Amino acid sequence: MNENNKTSAEMAKIELMIGKILRAGVFISATIMIIGLVLSLVTGSTGYPGNTFPTSFTAIISGIGALKPYAIMMLGLFFLILTPILRVVVSIYAFYKEKDYLYVKITVIVLVILIAGFFIGGH
Repeated sequence: MNENNKTSAEMAKIELMIGKILRAGVFISATIMIIGLVLSLVTGSTGYPGNTFPTSFTAIISGIGALKPYAIMMLGLFFLILTPILRVVVSIYAFYKEKDYLYVKITVIVLVILIAGFFIGGH
């Protein structure tokens, strides 16, 4: 097997893994959000007074510990946001394996921007 075939086969595996990550992320997110919705419908409460909901990661975690439906739904949203970030991380690995260092640099910059936007949005 020559080097191009080996690289093509490895890239096909990485692309398949990226697809699985995206599907799994959406499935996990939807499942968590449905659990929160069902819990909200069963209890008739969101777990928070009025129109408030958890906005920080620590509030979400403490709300999950208390089985508050809105906190569980927010965790589902967190996983949904995390899914494309994981895709970017896997893409960095894929470009590195291809020895396409320009795209490694560009994708690292995209990852830094995503992470910075995540933290800026949280404040």
